[in-house]
Amino acid sequence: MTTKTKLLAALSLILLAVFLATSLINYAVTRKAVREELLHSSLPLTGKNIYSEIHSALMRPILVSSAMANDAFLKDWVIHKEENVDDLAKYLDAINTKYEFLTTFFISAKTDTYYYQKGFHKKINPRDPHDVWYFAFLRSQKEYDLDVDTNKTSDDALTIFVNFRVEDDNGKLLGVAGVGVNMNQAAAKLAEAQNEFHRMAYMVDQDGLVQVHPNKSLIEKKYISESEGVKDIAESILQIREDGANFEYDQDGKHFLLTARYIPEFEWHLIVVQDEKEALSSARNNLIRTLTLGFISSILILFLCVLAVNRYQEQLEHMAKTDPLTGAANRRELEARFDLASCRVARYKAPLSIIIIDLDGFKAINDKFGHIQGDTILEAVAEVITATIRPADLLARWGGDEFIVLMDGTVEDARVLDDRIRTAMQLSSRIPVSFSSGISQFKTGDTITTMTQRADEAMYKAKASGGDCVISE
Repeated sequence: MTTKTKLLAALSLILLAVFLATSLINYAVTRKAVREELLHSSLPLTGKNIYSEIHSALMRPILVSSAMANDAFLKDWVIHKEENVDDLAKYLDAINTKYEFLTTFFISAKTDTYYYQKGFHKKINPRDPHDVWYFAFLRSQKEYDLDVDTNKTSDDALTIFVNFRVEDDNGKLLGVAGVGVNMNQAAAKLAEAQNEFHRMAYMVDQDGLVQVHPNKSLIEKKYISESEGVKDIAESILQIREDGANFEYDQDGKHFLLTARYIPEFEWHLIVVQDEKEALSSARNNLIRTLTLGFISSILILFLCVLAVNRYQEQLEHMAKTDPLTGAANRRELEARFDLASCRVARYKAPLSIIIIDLDGFKAINDKFGHIQGDTILEAVAEVITATIRPADLLARWGGDEFIVLMDGTVEDARVLDDRIRTAMQLSSRIPVSFSSGISQFKTGDTITTMTQRADEAMYKAKASGGDCVISE
């Protein structure tokens, strides 16, 4: 064997070894990537699509029920001692016909009478298992809720009832109004999703009881805490979160990926399940096809593209969120963070405040020393404030020499933070100016505009009083 042959053989073995090693490594990487994509992207996206369909299907009956609960005719009819049941029946029938509901109803709190689109149905009885929901709903003090039950006015058809409290102008309970939607409609939406995405989707209430499922035999009978595999993660699934959550479990020798999403309007959880092996089989087949067409070259190009895109995306995201001079957040990021913070305020009743900081005499520095020196001072101010505030707080450049701090806490908490910032800036040799500041605390209905307007007015009062001080609204 010549040297040339040996070299060629060695090179061939090296190339073959590299090819096989690269193929095996690439398969493992691809398998992991597909799995991660399923768990963190594809499954949640399917959940969002199904959520949108179900939300659209059920929001209309909720809105109609809300309109009924606030309808002057219905309230007047009850207040006038429920005379002429035919008038109420015509009213309910008109709504039922217009929106093609399974049933439309009103239950009087005064007489415990159940009326529907054909008139009188029955008297509500706390001992009747089909009437337990009514008394439970009244005790809950909720404005509305959803309940799945058989519909006695429609041949015991399984129905999603939307129940709304009806009150007079003084808040006195008049009764409960609502509509019933055929369960088949909601189940059909889930069945369509199952056929389209090849993933099981169903909905459960806060207790884990199945409320909507393509298999109607499980509705109102099966708890996820009783299902093999799922029962181990049932408690985590039923936790209320703003965003969806991903889980994994084993059942009947198979591994499943699951994403859960809470729907606050219904107080139900949407669950989407994917058989991991079934999902990954397509990835394996695709990998084989790709290998035959030059998998190595393709994966290298893709890898380089991903690196380039990720790099530029990170740069663009950074530029979209931050002020280029100071590195503080810009207005867009401030507005986004404010929206999230206001949601937390609404949910948890936690206080939220902002501080507007305006440098005293900054224009004179720009005029005397130039904008380069002014920019240096602004950078130093941003560094000092960032180092002083808490990690959960947000510093944003509001414009010119104005900064804004978004923080969790009351006006008193904001004053304490303002004092710390003031002390830190006084101790800094790089900042030759003081600042005036205004503070405002979140009120119900506030927007970023209304909060900053109040803080801005307070800041100008601080300016008018000589500067280097803080005033709260």
